[in-house]
Amino acid sequence: MEDERLGRPDLVFDALSRFERVFRQPGRLLNASEVWQPGLEIEDARDDLDEVMRHLPRGARIDLGRLVARIDAEFERRTLPDPGWAPEWTAGRWWWWRIRER
Repeated sequence: MEDERLGRPDLVFDALSRFERVFRQPGRLLNASEVWQPGLEIEDARDDLDEVMRHLPRGARIDLGRLVARIDAEFERRTLPDPGWAPEWTAGRWWWWRIRER
């Protein structure tokens, strides 16, 4: 994500807002069809947060990391593992290896 998106002041707000909207979905599992636009899936928001954390100073990284840890726990709780789907481009990004309800 070393592009213009990293410089957007609202990038973290947008990512957190997407999680907030998705987590308001009723039911145990998240709905896979809950996408704002192609390329803006909840997994993309998690990618954005991961990239931002790499560039923050230590204190801010720790603060945002605490929030992201809570988001990760909820996302993991409301999705299922997908053991058969782990393409190379998702290496290290476990959130792309989860299944949402169809």
